[in-house]
Amino acid sequence: MTDDLRPQADEVATRLRKGIYVLPNLFTLAALFGGFYAIVMAMNNRFDQAAMGVFCAMVLDSLDGRVARMTNTQSAFGEQMDSLADMVSFGAAPALIAYEWSLKGLGRWGWIAAFVYCACAALRLARFNVNTAVVDKRYFQGLPSPAAAALVAGFLWLMTETEVTPETMAWPMFALCLFSGLTMVTNVPFYSFKDVQMKKSVPFAAIVLLALIIAVINIHPPTVLFSLFVIYGLSGYVVYAWRRAKGLQASVISTSTDEPDEQGLHK
Repeated sequence: MTDDLRPQADEVATRLRKGIYVLPNLFTLAALFGGFYAIVMAMNNRFDQAAMGVFCAMVLDSLDGRVARMTNTQSAFGEQMDSLADMVSFGAAPALIAYEWSLKGLGRWGWIAAFVYCACAALRLARFNVNTAVVDKRYFQGLPSPAAAALVAGFLWLMTETEVTPETMAWPMFALCLFSGLTMVTNVPFYSFKDVQMKKSVPFAAIVLLALIIAVINIHPPTVLFSLFVIYGLSGYVVYAWRRAKGLQASVISTSTDEPDEQGLHK
């Protein structure tokens, strides 16, 4: 083996020997379990538990990336694992739960709405993976899949807690699935909260405010959580309309390019 080829061979060998980081992927697997648990609970007609499974998956999904960055354990494997877990927890699980709860009473219209939501979640995740380098980190391009799942699961959880019959909520769930799904694949900007620095010191009032938020959520979690995500789901359209009215760029694509394939992304 020549001297020129030896460094390349050593680099390949190092990559093959490199293991998988346990800590961030443990959170990802736990989030995947939350989505799987939600599907199983829906199959057993325990829809309140199914909704809780989706929300638990959402919390765990928000932690795996932060843990990876804080411990410097980011990896390409972890990114792919996270996307696959998200597709189950925030794509397939909410669609199946919604269908089992009320949409199946609508016949073909029910499974069409569930499929549209599931397909849009897959498209949203694929676009997120390929647009990571060109999107403004402060915003998501379209409604993030965990928030879309929270809208569907939160509505179902609220209706279950208030003992509303699923049959009467079939068409509202139909509309919500379409709204959540289609909003995921729009160019509407949604604030990502990624510029919030966890390592920086904050005023004492911020901790008090956090405690108040936790207290308010505990008053009635289904109502408060669903209301919060409804506000978030509409906030992107408000920001989009405001930017348009001010003549500002409404797209969150931050890197200008002359490539033909990216024409129209900056509108």
